Amino acid sequence: MTVKSICCIGAGYVGGPTCAVIAYKCHDIKVTIVDLNQARIDAWNSDKLPIYEPGLEEIVMERRGKNLFFSTDVDQGIQDADLIFVSVNTPTKKSGMGAGMAADLAYIEAATRRIAQVSKTPKIVVEKSTVPCRTAQSMRTILEANSTGNIRFDILSNPEFLAEGTAIKDLLNPDRVLIGALQTPEGIKAQNALVGVYTHWVPRDRCITTNLWSSELSKLAANAMLAQRISSVNALSAICEATGADVDEVAYACGRDTRLGSKFLKASVGFGGSCFQKDILNLVWLSTQLNLPEVAAYWKQVVDMNEHQKHRFVQRIISTLFNTITNKKIAVLGFAFKKDTGDTRESAAITLIKSFIQEHARVAVYDPKVEPEQIMMDLTEPGVVDNRKQVEQHVQICSSAMEAAQGADALIICTEWDEFKDTELDYSKIYESMNKPAFLFDGRLMLDAPKLRNMGFKVQVIGKTELAGTA
Repeated sequence: MTVKSICCIGAGYVGGPTCAVIAYKCHDIKVTIVDLNQARIDAWNSDKLPIYEPGLEEIVMERRGKNLFFSTDVDQGIQDADLIFVSVNTPTKKSGMGAGMAADLAYIEAATRRIAQVSKTPKIVVEKSTVPCRTAQSMRTILEANSTGNIRFDILSNPEFLAEGTAIKDLLNPDRVLIGALQTPEGIKAQNALVGVYTHWVPRDRCITTNLWSSELSKLAANAMLAQRISSVNALSAICEATGADVDEVAYACGRDTRLGSKFLKASVGFGGSCFQKDILNLVWLSTQLNLPEVAAYWKQVVDMNEHQKHRFVQRIISTLFNTITNKKIAVLGFAFKKDTGDTRESAAITLIKSFIQEHARVAVYDPKVEPEQIMMDLTEPGVVDNRKQVEQHVQICSSAMEAAQGADALIICTEWDEFKDTELDYSKIYESMNKPAFLFDGRLMLDAPKLRNMGFKVQVIGKTELAGTA
């Protein structure tokens, strides 16, 4: 089977970039991205896309209106497609059984029901969203129970392994493409059809074919293991600060072990984003349901360590500023959970700033890509009366790092944007503009601390002490 028409249900962080790249690399395939959110589709059809990823705008502008289309007509998109990506949101449940850990599959179920009701011809249905293991079986049951007529549906699992900020690079040159299918003649045929799409630009040996359940579990496992590495090195950073060891040196020594590698061994104020915490908690819930309490407790501790790292950083800031930050101005550089994205989900900056507000500090925030209203929404507790007003009283959103630092008692690096490097930003001017002593807290290990100390800054760095390495 050769795929000629693709529909992607969901125009978010995964569906939009993924299918834009497919259209860019497969000119012979019509790609339609559908979503019920009119404002989001309008943004995809405008000059200002709803998400920022380096390289995304150029690809969309190149193919939009040729073989790449954005629409709210979900039914037509489904009917026209040979292959349908289901790329809808799977947030953590907020109530009921598994609240706070299990994935809410309501959007997956709704999309699957719609596919069953609208389809008039055979379809390959592909899980693109991150889902718990064996979700494909639930989708199959829904499709078979709700389809009109004797229509065949083949279900594949094709999880995304994108990192925000490098999504387009990851899509154009992926480490691997994982495609799971039922190991039946029909399932393998559908699997090969999707392989045929990716091999327009991805070498065949990077297209890994597995059974359905292995593919579904691999996404959760990969994110859990990556997040674990961050939390592990953050746990070590606390020991480094207490002993005089240097966390960069410890990480480098461990990274030279070929069994470990060097990636994800960078201490920081903590990990964020839409995937790590959600997927680890999903794995915790799965372990609980499988009656594996020790396994659940192990993975839960990864999330707990991440939260501990954030609160430990806050405590270090307060203790350094003479045990009080009441009425002091704290400049926070960076609000996105990492550089090269405007995504703020689970950002460490949110936890830090909320703690500063509770301590009655004045907070000045600057991020080059996060909109001011997004910052205010993230800092406002839903359903709490007058909380927005309290946030507005304590938080100033600035248009530059220099503005944020003006008159500040402390400067905190929360996101590793390149423009915050000491080779890009004039820290001497920032130092002159701050109250003295001028404290600087590097939560991303991106600054030359000795250089900044020579300027006069009192510098604190995650996982390091000023006397590290001395007796």
